Amino acid sequence: MRGFILLALLALAACGRSLPEPAGRPSAQPPLAREAARIVPQRGLARVDYLIVDKSERLMVAYAAGQPVRAWRGLQFGAQPQGHKRFEGDERTPEGRYVIEGRNPKSAYHLSLRISYPNPADRAYARAHGRSPGGDIFIHGQPNALAFGRVPGDWTDGCIALANSEIEELWRIVPDGTVIEIRP
Repeated sequence: MRGFILLALLALAACGRSLPEPAGRPSAQPPLAREAARIVPQRGLARVDYLIVDKSERLMVAYAAGQPVRAWRGLQFGAQPQGHKRFEGDERTPEGRYVIEGRNPKSAYHLSLRISYPNPADRAYARAHGRSPGGDIFIHGQPNALAFGRVPGDWTDGCIALANSEIEELWRIVPDGTVIEIRP
């Protein structure tokens, strides 16, 4: 009888409260945006050691020692931004893990950081289809001929474009050899 009364009292007490959120419910915020929200602004950021680009979020987050330290939004991609780059001329931006393997201060676009596309798997896929995988994929600024602002929309041939001030910052803090993960 005591157990029944206790159970009845617990049931009545619960009627006035809303149920708590389930423990595993995902946030409404996209995953990389949650990472970007954790960034604590730092003065004089020296170097980063990992970059993640999320094409669907148009977001790039830089990490140092496993912690997100800087984010750039509004990225611009190839004219066909969805899907992994497979062939030369498909105007897609690659997806996967690559490395920043060089820089060009005299690029036709305001500064450029070379991405190591194509990797061996990219080459093998293209070869199996009798095509070239393409190459010359960079993170870069806007065309040098553009006096100010940004070219609207997705306009590159598969590269990742930023505002000129953003690529200047990236140029300073991203050393050659930095891993870049490009997500769909």
